[in-house]
Amino acid sequence: MSRTLLRCTAVLGVALAVSACTNPYNPGQRAVGGGLIGAGAGAAVGGAVGGWQGAGVGALVGGAAGAVTGVVTTPPPPPPRSHPPPPPPPGSY
Repeated sequence: MSRTLLRCTAVLGVALAVSACTNPYNPGQRAVGGGLIGAGAGAAVGGAVGGWQGAGVGALVGGAAGAVTGVVTTPPPPPPRSHPPPPPPPGSY
């Protein structure tokens, strides 16, 4: 039991760490991330409600809904800076 819990915790930790390595303004990356999160959540709910077949259906529906939601909620990128940042103060480097 504790070995399984340790593995699940490690996988979840790696997934959360890697999920921060995306561009929030790229619709493709948001679609993939939303699809993976939706598929995982759909499989969990479908498995709890309908067993193995429910897990498969839940993963498909959740993945599709998550991918669409990821694309639809992509924010526009910020406007470019009109001027370069100021130089660092003397002696700071």
